[in-house]
Amino acid sequence: MSGPSYVIRGSVSLPEAELMWRFSRSSGPGGQHVNTSDSQVELRFDLAKTEALPPVWKERALERLESRLVGGVITVRSSEHRSQWRNRETAAVRLTVLLAEATAPPPRARRKGKIPRGLNERRLREKKQRAETKRGRTGRDWT
Repeated sequence: MSGPSYVIRGSVSLPEAELMWRFSRSSGPGGQHVNTSDSQVELRFDLAKTEALPPVWKERALERLESRLVGGVITVRSSEHRSQWRNRETAAVRLTVLLAEATAPPPRARRKGKIPRGLNERRLREKKQRAETKRGRTGRDWT
């Protein structure tokens, strides 16, 4: 496991050895040597086979990223920059952010709060007052 690694959260990081890089020409308008270098970066990470993530995180990520996975592999592309090196950095950051969000623990369940008695009594008192006002509008006694 030599080379740089990308920290997801805490002490968990992705080793460079498990990342697969592919470079191709960026799309967009061309002409006069524009976009002729291989600056688009495609970063692939085999989420299903990795041992870098704790089992609980891996399970959570596989479940949450199910729609983005192709055969257990997650792919991230970057072609914003003209420099391949900057596109590599961008793709790596995107992948680590994506995995950090996918492996995050679920939010704590909301506990239902009890309505204070005084608040409930005031609500019922106002409700009765409103009903009384409306009842007073009927034209029964106008004859």
